[in-house]
Parts: sequence; C-alpha cells; structure tokens
Amino acid sequence: MAFRPTHRQLEYAVALAETGHFGAAARRCHVSQPTLSVQIAQLEAQLGTPLFDRTPGRVQPTAIGMRVIEAARSVLLTLDDIVAVAASGARNLGGLIRLGVAPTFGPYFLPHLLSPLHARFPSLQIYIKEERPAAILREVVSGALDCGLGPAPDSGHAVTFRRLCRETIFLGVPKDHPLAALGHVDPQALRGERLLTLGRGHHLFERTRQLAAACGAEMREDYEGTSLDALRQMVLMGMGMSLFPELYARSEFRMEDDIALLTLDGWPASREMGYFWRAGNGRAAQFEELARESEATCATLGLGSR
Repeated sequence: MAFRPTHRQLEYAVALAETGHFGAAARRCHVSQPTLSVQIAQLEAQLGTPLFDRTPGRVQPTAIGMRVIEAARSVLLTLDDIVAVAASGARNLGGLIRLGVAPTFGPYFLPHLLSPLHARFPSLQIYIKEERPAAILREVVSGALDCGLGPAPDSGHAVTFRRLCRETIFLGVPKDHPLAALGHVDPQALRGERLLTLGRGHHLFERTRQLAAACGAEMREDYEGTSLDALRQMVLMGMGMSLFPELYARSEFRMEDDIALLTLDGWPASREMGYFWRAGNGRAAQFEELARESEATCATLGLGSR
C-alpha cells in the first residue's frame, strides 16, 4: 500500500507552515519540539521531497510544500466534520457552530432566533462572529468558520447557499428633502444626489454602487460609514442618502426620527438572505436543520414567504 501521512503529521505540517517556527508549532500542537521535528522529517522522507526551507530564524514551505499544506488543511477539515457528525448526530446540531454573521442582518435577526433555538437544542453552543460578508465567505471556505449567515454569496465559490428569506432594502433620506413625502421614488430622480454607503466587503456597498451607476447618483467612498448606525446619523445630518435593510429599519428607526424610508420603483430593492457553508461539508444536514429552525423565525417576522 502506498504511504499515507498520519493526521498528526498533517497537523504538525500545517502548524509549522502557519507559525514558521518549530518551537511555536510544537507549542500549538502540545508536543515537544524534537517530536514535531522528527515527524516532519519522516513525512518529508516518506513523501520523497522537502516540504520546508529552513533558514535562520524562519521556516517556510517550498513550492510543493505549499500544495501539500493546502491538501492537508482540507483533509483535517474533513476529519473534523466526521468527528462532529459521529459525536453529536442531529440532537444538538454538532454541539458547537462557529457562525459568521453579517452585521447588517445578524444583530437584528438572531435575537428572535436564539431563544427558541436554545429551547430545542439546549446543549448547542454558537460562537458568533460579526464580520463583513466577503470576509465571512473567505473564512467559511478556509474552514475557520463552520457556517455564514448573510446575503447570498456571488456564484462560483465552493459553498452551498440555503435561502431563508428576501429582505427589502429601503432608501433613507432626510425628512426635509423634497423626495421624503413621496413614500416611493423612481431611481432616476436620484441623479446627482449623494449616496452614502458602508465600506468595501459589505453587500450594501455593491448594491449602492449598482444603484448609483443605474441612476447617475454620486457615490462618495470618502463618506463610507463603519456601521448602519453611523450612516443613519450622517443621513440625519443631511450629508446624503443611504440604503437600509428592512430588519435594521424595523429595529432602529422611529416615527419621530428625521429620516424618511422610501421604496425604490423598478429597481431590485431587496436581498436574498440565508446560511452558507463549504460545499461537501459533512455537517450539511445539521446546517439544514438550523435553516429550518430559522425559517420559522423568518415567518414570525414576516420575511419567510416573499
């Protein structure tokens, strides 16, 4: 039988590639440095090629080593999936889910979901990380996160997307603006207006750019907001207009606010929201169950059937 590296050897190789130091890699793997060094040397001998260049103060993968390390990460992720599925079954959805959430959706959706979810799966723990959707996608693909919750990723990525709902996107304008009293607006009426947006990596950045291009509005990237709250304050001060998703608007806008929320005529002012995970992930059945639980929350919020 052809030689097959052990999972320990793969763990040691990945740790060494990521730390660049035998001592640091050994500490991460909770073994002595000689043990790790011997296993790396055996792995290289058995594969018949050096995987690392050793230089004073630094160890880095060779060209072939980089390819081996990438394959090793994939194998280790698959082993993690096997352990999670076998250990937990469907009773607690794997025991722990590392969930990346879009900050424009998660904080306004999860409070409605987590209480009933905990009642059904009391031993389930969810590690929640708020991040820009583009960063969540990268971490889901790499295995740093198990699952993402946010806008549908662009096609072409090695992920499975499970739709939950369609969320309306409103245009927020100062109440003293001539358009504020209309309730809805033709995008062409925005020509020359200033559109404020979140930074790159947010889905709303791309939607704002598309809207500006379609209607001739001015999109000022030097006026990027760091949060929806920051954008709301800038609109309130008359610095421009901005897009706001439905759940955020329900949660944070008040009748007495000096901002009017308008619907956009003839422009796709909505976004598909859902969970996404690595294609072929061994925990797909657990994430599907999570999605089914979340659909009930969407229906309660009036989001599920659109």
